[in-house]
Parts: sequence; C-alpha cells; structure tokens
Amino acid sequence: MHNPGHRFQAQDRLADGAQYIAGRLTKGTSGRTHAVVNPATGDEVYTYELASTADVDLAVAAARAAFPGWAGATPGERSDALHRFAAVLADRAEEFAQAESLQCGKPLKLTREFDVPGTIDNTAFFAGAARHLQGQSAGEYSGDHTSYVRREPIGVVGSIAPWNYPLQMAAWKILPAIAAGNTIVLKPAELTPLTSLLFAEAATEAGIPDGVINIVTGLGKEAGEHLVGHPDVAMTSFTGSTAVGKRVAEIATSTVKRLHLELGGKAPFLVFDDADLDAAVNGAVAGSLINTGQDCTAATRAYVQRPLYEEFVSKTAALMASVRVGDPFAPDTDLGPLISHAQRDRVAGFVDRARGYARVVTGGEAPQGDLKSGAYYAPTLVADAGQDSEIVQAEIFGPVLVVLPFDTDDEGIALANDTPYGLAASAWSRDVYRANRATREIKAGCVWVNDHIPIISEMPHGGYKASGFGKDMSAYSFEEYTQVKHVMFDNTAVARKDWHRTIFGDRP
Repeated sequence: MHNPGHRFQAQDRLADGAQYIAGRLTKGTSGRTHAVVNPATGDEVYTYELASTADVDLAVAAARAAFPGWAGATPGERSDALHRFAAVLADRAEEFAQAESLQCGKPLKLTREFDVPGTIDNTAFFAGAARHLQGQSAGEYSGDHTSYVRREPIGVVGSIAPWNYPLQMAAWKILPAIAAGNTIVLKPAELTPLTSLLFAEAATEAGIPDGVINIVTGLGKEAGEHLVGHPDVAMTSFTGSTAVGKRVAEIATSTVKRLHLELGGKAPFLVFDDADLDAAVNGAVAGSLINTGQDCTAATRAYVQRPLYEEFVSKTAALMASVRVGDPFAPDTDLGPLISHAQRDRVAGFVDRARGYARVVTGGEAPQGDLKSGAYYAPTLVADAGQDSEIVQAEIFGPVLVVLPFDTDDEGIALANDTPYGLAASAWSRDVYRANRATREIKAGCVWVNDHIPIISEMPHGGYKASGFGKDMSAYSFEEYTQVKHVMFDNTAVARKDWHRTIFGDRP
C-alpha cells in the first residue's frame, strides 16, 4: 500500500500545536494528547495537545476582541478579504486535498474533485454574498414614520463541526458567519483537525484579521460543551448526530443562544416504475457510497416500485461489486476506509444483525489481504428487510444500501416519509407530475429528481424533523448569522402625538 511517509505538507508548521487563536498556532493546555490516525493503515500521523476550557476562554476572548473591528468593516472590505481567501485556498488546493485524504481515508480523487473545489467555490460565493446583506426597503408603513430593516452581526459564534467532511464543514460554519460580520470559534472533531487548522491559517495569509477565525481542538465533553455554554458566545451552530445535537440544544437554550442544528439523516431513494433503471442504479451506487457512506445525505433506503425491484437489486449488486476498494492515494481507488476501526465495527454490526431478518446481496464483510490493517468495509447491499427493522430505521453511516419494494405511489411516498429524519431524499421518474408530487410530499430539506447528492453554494442545505433546523450555504444561511433590527423614524416633528391620548390626557 502507498505510504505518504506518515507526514503531510504542513507537519512542521502544525508542530506548534492544534489550537489556532488570535492568528497563531499554539498548544492545548489540557495535559492530554490525541493522535490523528490514518484510517487506511492505522498509523498515527499527527499527535497534538488537546484544548482545555482555558484555551476555549482564550479563543472566545480573541473573537470578542476582534468583533468590533470586523463587524465595523464595510461589506466591500469583508468581500475583498474573502476573495483573497478563495485565491489562497486555490493556490494551496493540493495541500488541502492530501491532508484531507490522510486524516479521513477519502480517495484522493474525491478530495481533489469534490471536497476542496467545493470549499473554494463556497468561499468565492460568500465573498460575493457579503455585499448583499440587505434588509427590507424603507417605507412609510404607519404613515407618520419611515421604517427600515437593518441586518447586523450577532457577535461571537461558537461552532462544532463533524469528522466526515472536516474541510467543507469548517467552511460551511465559518464563511457565512464571517461574511455577515461575526467572529467565530470553531471546534473541529478531534479525529480530523488538520484541514480546519490549515483553513484558519489560510485566512490569516489572506489578510483576515487575527481573532476573526479561531480553532480549538478538544474533546466534546470538555472543550465543546464549554464553548456552547460560554456566556460570551452569542450563537451556536452544530453539525453531527441527533443525539449529540439534543445535548448541544440543552446547553445552548439554557443560556438563550441563537441555535442552528444540522443533524442526522436517513435519505430515501424513491424509484418509480417509469424511471430510467440504469440511471437509478448508477445514482444509487454513487449516492450510497460517497465518502464511504459517511454522509448524512447519502442514499440509504432505496424504495423501488415492484415491476423494477428485482432487476434493480441485481444490477445494483453487480455495480457495487465492481467498486474498487483500496489505498486512498492510489489513482484507481474508488472507495476508501471508514474513519476508524470503531466505526467499521459499528457498521458491520448493523449488517451482521440484519442477516437474521434480511438478505445480504453483496458485500457485508471487511476486506482482507493488503487492506486488513485499515478500517475498510465492502460496499454492501441488503434486500428484503422490514420497514420497521433496525437497518431501515437507524442511521448506519457506512457503505450500506437497503432496498425495499413498494406497490402504489401513495405507499412509496409514505415509506419515504416513515423516518424521524428529514434531511435529503430523491425521486426517480420520467413523469414530471409524479416527480413533482414527490418533491411536494416528501418531508426533507432537499429533494433531488433523477439524481442524488449534488450540492451547490447558491442553494441552502438543512433539514426537517430530527434532522435539525436552519440552513448552511446560500444567502439563506444569513438568516442564522444575523440579527434583524427594525429602525423607525418619526416624520411629523409633532411633540404631542395623537396616540399619546391613550396614555394621558384627552383628544385635543
């Protein structure tokens, strides 16, 4: 297996520590260390000192000190800084791709063609969006006053990002917050801090002022909970599991913070009997296996109308079996490992338990040979499970697709909605009316038609139900990161207003 020397391009720079506070790298002070492990080999690639609550306090103080200057910058000045930021990221794209593949096990073609370009595009989008933070037009709505709406930054944002897309999730948290004039403290997952640190470093290189972007890398129970509950943090944005999201909400609401949650998903993949079968098969395999299935929008439950069911199962199994599992740095690898052996074993547990009530059509095992030391799991297709079974209802977060049949359109849509989650879904049909009905009736924050997974910076990402609330990306994300203020001017210059009589005196 290819071995990139157990080093990455920024190794020497990050020797100064995995905390980025007030524009510089520093070591954590918790007294405990943590290792970043390459999940393809099990080798440690970076060891760092975890953040303590005191480090969180320093980061929040740095963000608070930077807030007046950054909030007071003109939209044009913030836009220019973000354009420079996008240019720095583009110049360092390969460094980011290599680091992301190393810490996550993602195939290099995925980080080069999806994670990194998507992050650069997101940065460029918010560079433009920073100039368009507009409120409602001024008007004389009462007749005697002129009213208008201001959008103002909230203050210090405390965000927590997950391990599945460390670079993109850091960008999704940081960019709308700072484009709107806030400052931020981000806690990345302790498993995957490398590209978050590089992202903050690149922002400084681009001229974004010290303290606007800060990174604290620590444990959720210590650094994460302290950040969410910090009295100087005005807003919390969290992406992760629904279970942890509930705990974040408890802490944030106890201190009356603005709260944005992007949580779990169990995306349905609804195939009607008039669908292009080959397109649906290709879409199901790509949509279920992206990022080794560690994607909250990944296709996880394929509901296929009965006339197409058996052929869909056989063709999907054949295509899955052809997917090349291997070294993330090899050019012919399609699928890398899961994030850790613990996650691999968790996924395997779901599949092993399903053997008692469903049919494992392909996969269902960890590869051996050269891949034995990594956290690999074969692409897996499970058929004939019951709708109420664990493998259909629970979020697995691995390369596993479950296929179930349905008969009527009503039944298919009902099955798609039969989940606590509502993050994403797709509908496959050549009939525009059928597809349009599915987009109306499926309860999810994103519904694709005849595709599954693509995202774009201009469109919002966020869920219904137990998948959380609020939006990442797009101009809609500014709803999360700004305060709306009504300003009202008297136009009469009259000292005694007519309405005053309701409080004192009589009508003149």
